[in-house]
Amino acid sequence: MRLSACLAACFALAVATATLHAQTPAAEAGAAHAYQAAVQAGPPALRAFLDQFPKGADLHIHLSGAVYAETFIRDAGEDKLCIDPAGLKFAWDNQGDPVKEPCTPPFVRAAQLPANQEFYDRLINAFSMRGFVPTPGFSGHDQFFATFGRFGGLNKRHIGEWVDEVAGRAAAQNQQYVELMETPPFSHAAAIAHENSLNPDFAQYRQTLLALGLRDEIFIDREDARAAEALRREIEHCGTTQAASACRVEVRYIYQVLRGYAPEQVFAQTLLGFETIQQSMAAHEPSWVGINFVMPEDGFISMRDYTLQMKMLDYLHSVYPRVHISLHAGELAAGQVPPESLRFHIRQAVELGHAERIGHGVDLAYEDDASGLLKEMAAKHVMVEINLSSNDGILGVKGANHPFPLYRAAHVPVALSKIGR
Repeated sequence: MRLSACLAACFALAVATATLHAQTPAAEAGAAHAYQAAVQAGPPALRAFLDQFPKGADLHIHLSGAVYAETFIRDAGEDKLCIDPAGLKFAWDNQGDPVKEPCTPPFVRAAQLPANQEFYDRLINAFSMRGFVPTPGFSGHDQFFATFGRFGGLNKRHIGEWVDEVAGRAAAQNQQYVELMETPPFSHAAAIAHENSLNPDFAQYRQTLLALGLRDEIFIDREDARAAEALRREIEHCGTTQAASACRVEVRYIYQVLRGYAPEQVFAQTLLGFETIQQSMAAHEPSWVGINFVMPEDGFISMRDYTLQMKMLDYLHSVYPRVHISLHAGELAAGQVPPESLRFHIRQAVELGHAERIGHGVDLAYEDDASGLLKEMAAKHVMVEINLSSNDGILGVKGANHPFPLYRAAHVPVALSKIGR
């Protein structure tokens, strides 16, 4: 996606304001002058100015969405995966496993792709938003969420390399801290849940899942983040005289829960996430710092079970009150779902889900008593992660139609996220 003028201006305003308040009057004047000069010089100059402007944290990054398609294709070649040319995706067999070399027609070897530039370009476009033009039957929303099913199947050993890529990019943009949303293994928890239907008595259901060994997967999940961080720091030569600038970027992880699945699986994965984060905190491991729900908010199950999932969080928060919660909520636009579905998602995320941060919050104006909700969020210091380019490309919400000014005017904390492709 392109850096829009709105994103540049809003980002400059938020970051420059915070930075100027921490400086001397002379430094404030100098920074303000440099910013105004960049604005007057036009978008390219403003882009160059913002690129090196000191930035604090990027709090809304999906790791698999932040890695570029070129990296995934290279990794697929290293993993000896096969490509499905018709579907423009990595090939899968009938058992749900990635197809590996030797690749029989119509599949082709991922390792040979760079030799076919036309096919290579089409695959990059299929894996990303590059060059995407919406059509009446296929929107930016459809393209964005479809990409995740096209590049799955890569070896988990690459995660540390992906973290290094993201950290290196953050360092180049003068960022100091990032939180990466990542989904660690949960197949054991899902299998247990599959054999035990959701019990409306969440306390009893939790005890059932724990008794059946749900905690057995916690070590794997903790190791998932530990291994990624260790490999990333090894690649960057951290702690040596050859340390890369990316070593200065502090990386933490948000535990992703897939909310588009059956309620018993969502509960089990969420419970596993809470248990993993609590044990990490008890061991003073700084890796996992919070939990979040992902997948399209307008998906059938996500919509049907939204309130039920918030009630799950309400219960689990009572058991694990120290675990931080950041939720995607209100990533919806008028016309995308029935009007009544726009009226309560953000509020329930705050009041039932105990969200300390809200991702997107785009449908704010359609919430019941939006002004009262803004006051509540400001009073509770619930931050909104503003994702302007994402909201434009996926929801078609931008400029004067974006609620960013409403949050600012109501003194709701906001944080802007970076753009991606």
